[in-house]
Amino acid sequence: MADEVVLLDFWASPFGMRARIALAEKGINYERKEQNLKNKSSLLLQMNPVHKKIPVLIHKDKPICESLIVVEYINEVWNHTNPLLPSDPYQRAQARFWADYVDTKIFDTLEKISKAKGEEETEVAKKELIEALKLFEEQLGDKSYFGGENLGFVDIALVPFYPWIKSFAAFVGLNIEDGEYPKLIVWAKRCLQKESVAKSLPDEQVVNEFTRKIFGIQ
Repeated sequence: MADEVVLLDFWASPFGMRARIALAEKGINYERKEQNLKNKSSLLLQMNPVHKKIPVLIHKDKPICESLIVVEYINEVWNHTNPLLPSDPYQRAQARFWADYVDTKIFDTLEKISKAKGEEETEVAKKELIEALKLFEEQLGDKSYFGGENLGFVDIALVPFYPWIKSFAAFVGLNIEDGEYPKLIVWAKRCLQKESVAKSLPDEQVVNEFTRKIFGIQ
């Protein structure tokens, strides 16, 4: 099956990490092709001519683009084990809502932090991140994972951002492990104990070094 499944990816991309985690959860063998986002390969441009970005899952020579769509595709095609979305239509819709919120709020807020000019813009972005994290803390509640007892769609959407949230926050003087989000921190550590997650996420030190470059710190 390795010759049938290819993932076009970039090591630092939380979006690519989603696909890696989902494939690992399903036990799928695949070939991973690291991409240079500054000099995009002809294969990437061919497989994703619209957005020209990763991740792209190529299954039997057919491309699937956009990370959340990729995760859903993986869940539907390899549906024999470890379901990533609930069977109940309402719960499934809720999972999609919160996964989308990761992209529309968490990712956007991290971008705002990295591009903020001056203390005022930074403080506004920090407050947006705090509000978003509080919402996820409330949504998680006392559950082990966002979907219940097993790693699921929302977990896969959010956990790849955890190292980046932690790193970005530290660079702007925000400690997310200071007791404000105890359930979310326990959840993140629980996720990282899973092999599918641990092997898909980069080392914390590597993330911090990459963050320093993003913030222009030598």
